[in-house]
Amino acid sequence: MTHMKELFISVSDSGNHNIPSSTDKNKKKKLFYILLASFLIVGAIIGIVAGVASRKNNSDAVAHHPVLKSSCSVTRYPELCYSAIANAPGATDNLETSKDVIEKSLNLTIFAVQHNYFTIKKLMKRKGLTKREKCALHDCLEMVDETLDELRETEKDIEEYPKKGSLSKAAEDLKILLSAAMTNQDTCIDGFSHEEADKNIRKALLAGQVHVQQMCSNALAMIKNLTDTDMATERRLNGERKLMETDEINITTSYGIIFPSWLSVGDRKLLQSSSVTPNVIVAADGSGNYKTVSAAVAAAPAKSSTRYIIRIKAGIYRENVDIPKTKTNIMFLGDGRSSTIITGSRNVVDGSTTFNSATVAAVGAGFLAKDITFQNTAGPSKHQAVALRVGSDLSAFYQCDMLAYQDTLYVHSLRQFYVKCLVAGTVDFIFGNAASVFQDCDIHARKPNSGQKNMFTAQGRDDPNQNTGIVIQKCRIGATSDLLPVQSSFPTYLGRPWKEYSRTVVMQSTLSNVVNSAGWFPWSGTFALNTLYYAEYANTGAGASTSGRVTWKGFHVIGATEAAQFTVGKFISGSSWLGATGFPFSTGL
Repeated sequence: MTHMKELFISVSDSGNHNIPSSTDKNKKKKLFYILLASFLIVGAIIGIVAGVASRKNNSDAVAHHPVLKSSCSVTRYPELCYSAIANAPGATDNLETSKDVIEKSLNLTIFAVQHNYFTIKKLMKRKGLTKREKCALHDCLEMVDETLDELRETEKDIEEYPKKGSLSKAAEDLKILLSAAMTNQDTCIDGFSHEEADKNIRKALLAGQVHVQQMCSNALAMIKNLTDTDMATERRLNGERKLMETDEINITTSYGIIFPSWLSVGDRKLLQSSSVTPNVIVAADGSGNYKTVSAAVAAAPAKSSTRYIIRIKAGIYRENVDIPKTKTNIMFLGDGRSSTIITGSRNVVDGSTTFNSATVAAVGAGFLAKDITFQNTAGPSKHQAVALRVGSDLSAFYQCDMLAYQDTLYVHSLRQFYVKCLVAGTVDFIFGNAASVFQDCDIHARKPNSGQKNMFTAQGRDDPNQNTGIVIQKCRIGATSDLLPVQSSFPTYLGRPWKEYSRTVVMQSTLSNVVNSAGWFPWSGTFALNTLYYAEYANTGAGASTSGRVTWKGFHVIGATEAAQFTVGKFISGSSWLGATGFPFSTGL
């Protein structure tokens, strides 16, 4: 401040001259600008100091806030949990319970997703983008849209918690929504993993996507802690007995298979009935209401709360079909899996992303399909080429075929059920991060390209709190006719870990000798071998022996009690929704 005082004196003295010379005028002007600059610098310093002090005071208040401290302590990224709230206006206002902290965290996560949207839009204006980069950026926009819906639904559900429905159902609903939101961030980034040129865009997006994923992870951890605590308290108050609300109802059909309960009685009848009256008919020969499946989907009502049935008559439909999130409760009904075929050939080699390569993509909630083949004919040399991608919650498939090579069936997110289906492919041909159960299905490896290995699964769980995984129960795991005579040349494994907490369970299934004695294969070095969860239970057949299986920390041969946690009733809350489909299913072992 001594220098500032000298400046004031200097200006005062210069004012004593009656007739200032041009030199004096220049000196005054110079001194004026020096003074002004000094004021601005000091002001800025004061502002910065005040801001830092304010944030420090706020951070100190947050750090010592018992509810916030307790809530954040259970997360995987506690410092982010603290700082995100500390830097928000009114950080500790009305934080009285862990539920308040969750709501605040969700609100901040939504804001971060919206920020990522503008980053993506800005990147889309860059010149010289490749075909795949443009495609991947569009995928990212779709993921933003899906994430916002899932976070807003989580906000609504946590606001109503625990007043609406059973605690166990509320817990599973909340966890699956946040698991899907996290998966969306991975999907966006994965679209820029195919070529060196993609990495520049990936780098520009990475920080924002990782931030949102970690925010979602924190919210998920807090929700799991909250709901686990509440359910434990409820069990204790009920004398440690099993609550009636969490008991699964076994709904056995004439086929001897029991459906998950989330399929209503009406939908179960639809799936098993030989005579169903459709809302519209698709026929390639012009004898129906529409000639293409896409046209019928486009004309379907938006956000329907009742089942809308699209019958697809026998024929080969060469098109890519999207069932967007606004088209809910749609059912595709074919004339038989060998008669009604939807086929495409998009693939990564020709410029698509894995996500966008799907011949059929089902996103609208409550999607059902029966007696249809979903196919991608790109072939093994075209690498990732998806026949069917599913991000539809509470979706089910009955007597359907999914045929391709690498990445045949993308079980992307949310809850899914497959019964009496055929899935055939080569590398990672059932992959994704849904909570998906396969019952009474045929899962067959095909002949891949020379030098390739077959992987039945590549599950994408990347957080230990996600309630996702692939469960294969009462299925037949084998080889197609083209692989059988040469299977010794192509090692074939039950799966490998796509993400760090990959989870796959194979139980009560028949495994042919196509399955390598090691059972499972690493992704890269020791990645995920200690954190994955791979399990086998009560399998039979030439490939079922576990004596030569991998010795990873994450591999388990389990008993009935542990296996029961991965049944339709437990793992995908099947008793609450599958009954509506009319498809056969089994909730237990």
